[in-house]
Amino acid sequence: MHPVSTTTPDDGGGFRQRLLDGLAASIAEHGYRNTTVAGIVRHARTSRRTFYEHFADKEAAFVALITETNAELIRWISAAVDPHAPWEHQVRQAIETWIERAEAAPAITLSWIRDVPALGEASRALQRDVLEAFVTMVQTLCDTEEWRALGVVPVPRPLVIMLLGGLRELIATVVEDGGRASDMTELAVRASIALLGLHLAVATR
Repeated sequence: MHPVSTTTPDDGGGFRQRLLDGLAASIAEHGYRNTTVAGIVRHARTSRRTFYEHFADKEAAFVALITETNAELIRWISAAVDPHAPWEHQVRQAIETWIERAEAAPAITLSWIRDVPALGEASRALQRDVLEAFVTMVQTLCDTEEWRALGVVPVPRPLVIMLLGGLRELIATVVEDGGRASDMTELAVRASIALLGLHLAVATR
């Protein structure tokens, strides 16, 4: 699920992407806490000097990786949802895509959920930025004729935060317990539909 390079290996962007890929590989191998700059550059097949030309430290590289990984995830989810499908189908498409992408890179997904809060000051800005990006995505996906016809647009921000937080924690717990995120797909879809359905029922009374 980590970002896919769109640059050539011999330009600045290419080295930066190689370092992010190296960080992702090291996290998958050792976890974020046991990852070192030496391990990152070993996976990236470049030098410590090159690393520090792009990032101040391991934490800065991690923030960049999580930011870009989630931006990519949002693009995947947004592209997967058919805005003309019944709303329940749209919810299913979004959840299935999220879980599919999470399962493709479980170590990065778990690191995002569990390691980011330990970053200190940097974590607060990162968590807020990522949350707002996902809230915007959900509200944008729901801002269609199909959703407006239900009379519930915009979907309240607190409701979106509850939905996102529940899904994140469910995925993290399953991965920590050695399970597959996809084992929870149907439960996650049903729970999300139920939560949004309850909002629909209340809003249209």
